[in-house]
Amino acid sequence: MAGVASTYDEPVHIAVIGGTGLQSLPGFTLAASLKVDTPWGEPSSPISILHHPSPSTGKPISIAFLSRHGLHHELAPHEIKNRANIAALRSIGVRTIVAFSAVGSLQEEVHPRDFVVPDQIIDRTKGIRPFTFFEDGMVGHVGFGDPFDTGLAKIVRRCGHSLEGEGVRLHDTGLLICMEGPQFSTRAESNLYRSWGGSVINMSALPEAKLAREAEIAYQMICMATDYDCWRGGPDEDVNVEMVMAHMKANSVNARRFVGAVLDELSKEEHTQLVLAKHLEGQMRFAGAMTHKEARGPAEKKLQWLFPGYFD
Repeated sequence: MAGVASTYDEPVHIAVIGGTGLQSLPGFTLAASLKVDTPWGEPSSPISILHHPSPSTGKPISIAFLSRHGLHHELAPHEIKNRANIAALRSIGVRTIVAFSAVGSLQEEVHPRDFVVPDQIIDRTKGIRPFTFFEDGMVGHVGFGDPFDTGLAKIVRRCGHSLEGEGVRLHDTGLLICMEGPQFSTRAESNLYRSWGGSVINMSALPEAKLAREAEIAYQMICMATDYDCWRGGPDEDVNVEMVMAHMKANSVNARRFVGAVLDELSKEEHTQLVLAKHLEGQMRFAGAMTHKEARGPAEKKLQWLFPGYFD
């Protein structure tokens, strides 16, 4: 972009990963556009550094924004450069990610245009997507019992409820099914997921959330329902792209208002420790060190880039 800085000297601690329907944050001041090269390649899009006024001091707070599907939505769910995305964000200082995603509803009470703050995931991807930084001679294990950050989730829920008088309808919890795609579910699959207690379904929560946890980044997804998948009614009601985009467009103001409220709250000094993910800091230092030095493979060099000094 002409006239926009290509470097940014200060660390940026908060990032938004935007998906279908949230590919920018209008009203924020663009301070820089960064092209970051990682050992896993370049991310899905340049990282936009946006200035956001602090609600308490009025001083600009830096937010990183990355478009999951590319600047022009050219990447299918299985083509998203998840490892590069998470690695690039961590390298510029990001320790908290608020991710946004359009989802299909698997329950009658989750209406199109409702928002859901999921607390659990079932993985229905098929191993096509690279899903860990630990491979090629570096073994590491990380806890994933609670796939979303509980402290961050509390703030997201509180912000969502504060907007209920402005048209935001929020569900505090939900079981998210992450499927492979890019095709939508069969009717049998959709009903199976409902029998499991699934609340919503999408194609992008994983491996994004798993990689964020490995990178010691606090992560929470905000989901917006755009359809009832294909379990409800006949073929005329089945999910399609036109339906998804129509609901996204109609509710785009609420989506941006919701994300903006979360960023406002996170920029307060009282949340500094959470934003810096101090509760996750250092957890991978010992996870990766379980592989003896003499047995380490080519992944060690990549992980040293991601975690400088961890595996000396």
